[in-house]
Amino acid sequence: MSKKTKKISLLQSLIPIIILVAILAYNVKIYSDEATSGPNQFALILGGVIAALIGFKLNVSYDKMMRAVSDNIKSTTSAIFILLMVGALAGTWLISGIIPTMIYYGLQILNPTFFLFSAVIISSIISLATGSSWTTTATIGIALMGIGKALGLPLGMIAGAVLSGAYFGDKMSPLSDTTNLAPAMAGTDVFTHVKYMMYTTFPSMIITLVLFIFLGFNHEGTELQDTSGLLNSISSTFKITPLLFVVPVLVIVLILKKAKPLTALFIGTVVAGIFAVIYQPHIVMNLAESKVLNFDSAYKGVLKAVISDVYIPSGNEILDENQLFSAGGMSGMLSTIWLILCAMFFGGVMQAIGALQKISDSLLSVAKSTFGLFASTTATCIFFNGTASDQYLAIVVPGKMYQKAFKDKGLAPENLSRTLEDSGTVTSILFPWNTGGAYQSKTLGVGTMEYVWYAFFNLLSPVMTLIFAAFNIKIRKLLKK
Repeated sequence: MSKKTKKISLLQSLIPIIILVAILAYNVKIYSDEATSGPNQFALILGGVIAALIGFKLNVSYDKMMRAVSDNIKSTTSAIFILLMVGALAGTWLISGIIPTMIYYGLQILNPTFFLFSAVIISSIISLATGSSWTTTATIGIALMGIGKALGLPLGMIAGAVLSGAYFGDKMSPLSDTTNLAPAMAGTDVFTHVKYMMYTTFPSMIITLVLFIFLGFNHEGTELQDTSGLLNSISSTFKITPLLFVVPVLVIVLILKKAKPLTALFIGTVVAGIFAVIYQPHIVMNLAESKVLNFDSAYKGVLKAVISDVYIPSGNEILDENQLFSAGGMSGMLSTIWLILCAMFFGGVMQAIGALQKISDSLLSVAKSTFGLFASTTATCIFFNGTASDQYLAIVVPGKMYQKAFKDKGLAPENLSRTLEDSGTVTSILFPWNTGGAYQSKTLGVGTMEYVWYAFFNLLSPVMTLIFAAFNIKIRKLLKK
């Protein structure tokens, strides 16, 4: 006969999190950017084991904990395969000349002073059109990183601008999955949700743009002495032609036509591989270590870019010093997938033993005022991003928890849906072990701790929603019948 499960205390719920955060902080101190290459993965496993030991003490069965872990991992299946496909796409977009072509034309159009501002606007437009921050960073984001590197700007600053724009579009686009998920959890419709989000989202974006303009004017980075030298190096290494833009346009059109991201990225990878053989045969032959271009060498060269590290030297000191023309392929994404799996282990065990629910209930119990309710919802969303390591859980669980509380306070459901987006969607990238943070860090090639200070839109959004709540600005009440 199985023993009755005991209720977990708040202290027991916090112990695994406190230990995990301490180990993660120590890992960053010791390993710096390399912390996500193994140390943080082990820290998450260790945190999960500590949570499991507490679970055993409370008579939570091993099978229950493993089922929760399994369910968590299942929820990330799509993300894992998208990660692999992004690695493949980055490789083929490099050897086909797509990324170099974007950088080539970008260097002629953009200048260091207004580049960060432009990166936010460009990323916003693409993300609004596609409804996907992940697709935006995997396509135009990679190109903007390359242009920014060549302009001598810090990687964290460039990534912060790209991510600010990408998540603005992700929040505001009716095509976005989170933009549809948040109102569904709160009990309102997507268009009411989008209109109501404008009140907090536009001020956050305006402040973000002002900050990036300020950084552009004041940043004392490396100024390019000879742009023509860079352009000559790129054009002598790759065949540059506007025809290569067919591939990114194709991917964006597929997304607009509501093709699944995985499908769009796969087609973008395959077509780019074909373009590589047509437009960059010398690069394909070099990768295949062959002196002739035939089916075997073409297959080998393209597949090498799909699955493994490739680096194409240009002979230019600035370009080669930053390894601008390099990609990790599918294998380069494996450490990130490893991180996601370990995060799902920790989050699953914490969920199974009741720790996440206990902490959430404790937050809800102190939400006596209207502001307290908004603050508790915001804190819960950020908490779930940092512990359950998934932005969807950071929307779904608080959405279910607080729906009745908002109704009891006489608040319209769009208040809740807006808070879920302002706090759940955008803060996922602030945690290196969250699926969002792990993905964006790997895709853009920048450590989370490098870009987090410049992801102004993502940092401002939860603050803005609390300011509106504190001063009772645009807090819509339920209509009384």
